[in-house]
Amino acid sequence: MSDDEQRAFRERLHTLRVWTDPLPRFDPDAAPAEPLPLFQRWLHEAADAGVREPHTMTLATADEAGRPAARVVMLHDADEHGWHFASHRTSRKGRELAARPQAALSFYWPQMGRQIRLTGPVTAAGPEESSADLHHRSPGALAAALVGRQSEVLPAYEELVRASAAAWDRAHREPDAEVPTWTLYVLDPDEVEFFQGEGQRRHVRLRYRTTPGGWTRDLLWP
Repeated sequence: MSDDEQRAFRERLHTLRVWTDPLPRFDPDAAPAEPLPLFQRWLHEAADAGVREPHTMTLATADEAGRPAARVVMLHDADEHGWHFASHRTSRKGRELAARPQAALSFYWPQMGRQIRLTGPVTAAGPEESSADLHHRSPGALAAALVGRQSEVLPAYEELVRASAAAWDRAHREPDAEVPTWTLYVLDPDEVEFFQGEGQRRHVRLRYRTTPGGWTRDLLWP
């Protein structure tokens, strides 16, 4: 990249702005005693406000050497057991979760100026629950799972096209087809932070943490 290109890129970054529209207010004193009801309410509000794909989230894991990796995945559920997502256990994230069963999740809804961060241990569900999770989803999700080989080196894109076509055909013919490596994961958070942006940068950060006696809440400096 030339110096002029680098300068143009940096100048473009400096022109970008966030939160140019009015943002919702958040009163932390009115927040519930546990994070789950607030998370569910915020997701509903994001969807109602027109946020596209509000159920997508960043999942961060680490390998045995502690090297982090992050990617965007879909939330499958959030209940009293934790926050649910799924993948092949043979994928990079599956291998990393097997080696280090801890992870972080992050949601960001720019139209609302809101983000939510969670950290905690992750457990893998059994084959029956994992299979039920996959077959509750769309034919496209099943076809993608049937392709498999996630995170492996792809020698040529044409191989993916052929494998995907065969997987779509099988997904339509066998809607109950099993994918043995498909695994449902559940993150049971020990810390959840809710962030509400504010136009004058007086952001509200409300942190929930687990203790032997239940959840505690703290406000954090932005």
